[in-house]
Amino acid sequence: MLIRRVLRKSWKPGLILLIVLVLINRVYFAPIPVQEYVVKKGTITAEVMGTGTLEARVKATISAKISGLLLDVLVDQGDRVVKGQILAKLDDGDLKEQVEVARSELLATKAGVDRAEAEITVAKATAVNARNLYSRKVALAEEKIASEEDLDNATQQRDVAEAQLRRAELAKVEIELQVSTAENSLRYYQEKLADTQIYAPFDGLIIQRNLDPGTIVVPGSSILQIISTDQVWVSAWIDETVMDSLAIGQSARVVFRSEPDKSYQGTVARISPLADRETRELIVDVLVKELPKMWAVGQRAEVYIETAHKDNVLLVPQSVIVWQKGKPGLFINNTGRAKWIDVKLGLRGSESVEILSGMNEGDIVFRPCDKTKTQLTESRLVKIQ
Repeated sequence: MLIRRVLRKSWKPGLILLIVLVLINRVYFAPIPVQEYVVKKGTITAEVMGTGTLEARVKATISAKISGLLLDVLVDQGDRVVKGQILAKLDDGDLKEQVEVARSELLATKAGVDRAEAEITVAKATAVNARNLYSRKVALAEEKIASEEDLDNATQQRDVAEAQLRRAELAKVEIELQVSTAENSLRYYQEKLADTQIYAPFDGLIIQRNLDPGTIVVPGSSILQIISTDQVWVSAWIDETVMDSLAIGQSARVVFRSEPDKSYQGTVARISPLADRETRELIVDVLVKELPKMWAVGQRAEVYIETAHKDNVLLVPQSVIVWQKGKPGLFINNTGRAKWIDVKLGLRGSESVEILSGMNEGDIVFRPCDKTKTQLTESRLVKIQ
């Protein structure tokens, strides 16, 4: 009876102890399932990654030079335009009238020039006659044939004729100044009239339309936004720690978030010399050689800039690298147990890493299978899956 009571009381703690022992064995002593990888030679490309937005290198705001009523907008966003194409028109009724008034004033003023030239011709002839008469009177007076009164009258006529000539010449100068003013006035109103038609500054794409007909516009107010599609790039933020590995002309690949499974080729076109003081990043502009079928300025993309490339080097997956005490290494199979070997790493690619020393081609390394979260340790039993 005593034995039964003892067994009834002790079987539960014993079972718990047994379960704990089983768990400890599985966690600390049971073989860990691992997946093997062969150290192979291959090609590796080191890349620097950054996130940015698609931007146009050349862009412009289409606005009016003068104030007025927006009469018509001839294009819409998404339209392609050519340089010199009319994009919008302002109401030009008042300016057309002002041009006609200025033209009439110019014609009237030019007619005054003709009158002034005629008066100068008459005044020149009168002055010539007066000078000749004065010369004759001087000669006659010297011979005592003409009286002093006759000489005085000739002198007076000469002086009056020359004064009239100068006045006629000054009148012509004044009228010519009036003609110049009238021409400037006509030209001013003609330019204002020309400003009622707004043209495309270059071949491009309309990306935004901001105003519609009937709006009163002022100089500088945005009617349209236009970009040139000749050069479109991704302005990406890159960490400043990799600045020394960047250079203009480097190859790159661009992955748009609208097409995450496709890469587009690009080239580093510009590197900003200014880093953000908060994020410690700088902008690198990557020129995209080809765009997706559907794209939009401002859309997000990831940029991968090729900073180095090597062929025929030893490679392993990055996932098999294990760091211990600040040193990189790999686990190999040592008669069924894990053994850690320190290695020297080279270039790092998107998936692989170069092994500079510590491994040979054909060596076998491994890592725990994805289905287990157990970490490998030195001398731990392993089981190849």
